[in-house]
Amino acid sequence: MFNRRTLITSSLAAFALAGTACSAPSNSGGGSGPRSMLLADGYEPSSLNPLLGYARYGAAKFYDGLLAFDGRGTLHPALAAEQPESTDDARTWTVRLRRGVTFHDGSPFDAHDVVATYSAAVDPAYAATISSDLSMLDSVEAVDEHTVRFRLNIPYAAWPARMLMGILPKDALAEAAPQDRSPLNTEPVGTGPYRLAEWRRGERMIWRANEDYWGGTPEVDEITVVFATDDNTRAQRVQAGEFDGTVLPPTLAGRIGGDSYRTVHHDTADYRAITLPSDHPVTGDAAMRRALNLAANRSGMVESLLGGHGTPAHTPVPASMERYHAPEARFDFDRERARRVLDEAGWTPGPDGIRQRNGTPARFTVMYFADDTLRKKFADAFASDAERVGVRVELAGVDRSEAAERIGTDAIVLGGGCPVDPDVQMYSALHSSMIGTGTYRNPAKYRNDRVDSALDAGRNTVDPAERARHYKEAQRAYVADPGLVYLAFVQHSYVMRRGVWDGYEPVVEPHTHGTTWGPWWNVEDWTPKS
Repeated sequence: MFNRRTLITSSLAAFALAGTACSAPSNSGGGSGPRSMLLADGYEPSSLNPLLGYARYGAAKFYDGLLAFDGRGTLHPALAAEQPESTDDARTWTVRLRRGVTFHDGSPFDAHDVVATYSAAVDPAYAATISSDLSMLDSVEAVDEHTVRFRLNIPYAAWPARMLMGILPKDALAEAAPQDRSPLNTEPVGTGPYRLAEWRRGERMIWRANEDYWGGTPEVDEITVVFATDDNTRAQRVQAGEFDGTVLPPTLAGRIGGDSYRTVHHDTADYRAITLPSDHPVTGDAAMRRALNLAANRSGMVESLLGGHGTPAHTPVPASMERYHAPEARFDFDRERARRVLDEAGWTPGPDGIRQRNGTPARFTVMYFADDTLRKKFADAFASDAERVGVRVELAGVDRSEAAERIGTDAIVLGGGCPVDPDVQMYSALHSSMIGTGTYRNPAKYRNDRVDSALDAGRNTVDPAERARHYKEAQRAYVADPGLVYLAFVQHSYVMRRGVWDGYEPVVEPHTHGTTWGPWWNVEDWTPKS
């Protein structure tokens, strides 16, 4: 019989790391009594509703999607009983569902719940924030109690990547009302391996094992997540032995470890980039954009800012997405060449060393979120590199509401990424059709016909080899005429207690990280260390 443990564990066996484990110092031994875990997170979710973006790429402890990410780039059945079937043109997808699954409230899971969830996601009456992710969905229907069929308005080979979203019970969606007022935001009802037992805002959240979970009752009975936003505070509390694990910046995580704790660094598709607004008189110039890409010392940033725990980024596609990555699509670090590009484009140095063209100084602003130390460091490093080729970058620490108001005219340190499919990674960031569809969807208003054509071909092509060819072409076309300065893919770093649990597996993570990802992305499959 297939269950979640069988599917995930078998697919990752080759990646297991011997001797790695983690968890609770108390109530965890002897084979009797509750087995608990105490974790610290620097981020507290604002909502636990999948329709408002909660765990959109999987690893949701309260929910299951039709498919689940295996941690290395492959999708496996979860609430689906088997892999989805598509028509040759990838416009119709049929999914057979797992039987015998129940929601946390005891109601049975069936095709009507899937229909209700996806219908609500695209119905304006529900005001779901993920609706733009599903713009290609035309309709979804229940063929029978255990089969659903999706019909799309375009050929879309990446549709399985949209099947990670948590499924909600149909009764919870009976009223067509905006989801920002839904009880699901704080009282999740899913089919996942854990139930929410308690949530004290700003303080902690407690998860309890779902004894009726279709994949088997988790052996970690209870997980308490304490919210502590300050990185140094979390590190100090871990060093004092208070927590079983936490997420930390790479350089800080590297200082902890030893006999009691292990430090791990996970590869990601999570990039940091500088947007270059196309409407700005400086960053809208193609020569300026190319010069800034040549001037950026990406390797230096990875070493100095990340302690080596990352890789230089030139396009949105990381090397971990091996099939789709085009290694030749890159920029050499070459300040002299950057200066020549600017000279040839008419950007001449002024008396103060700052270039100008036709009276316009080579000056623009880069925003960063004021509460994000790492983004500030990337902004500082980029500004320093730009200054050395005669471009003045002024920095502005802003909150998210101010960033949203200014993002069309001022540059910003952008973060994002998902390793599940190149369409998810590239389309909303670079395709011109995304302009104006969301705050962080192609915010620089980048337009490139060659990139658009390759991305369209990639999402409309079913054959994997053909898809890979199109996405590599999109990367080459982008590098020939860049719209941002991609700087680095950052590793996510964690510390975890040794010697209590078996089951840790490395994972390639999306931009989202913390205690639902990290070492604990598959915590429902962990077992006591023998």
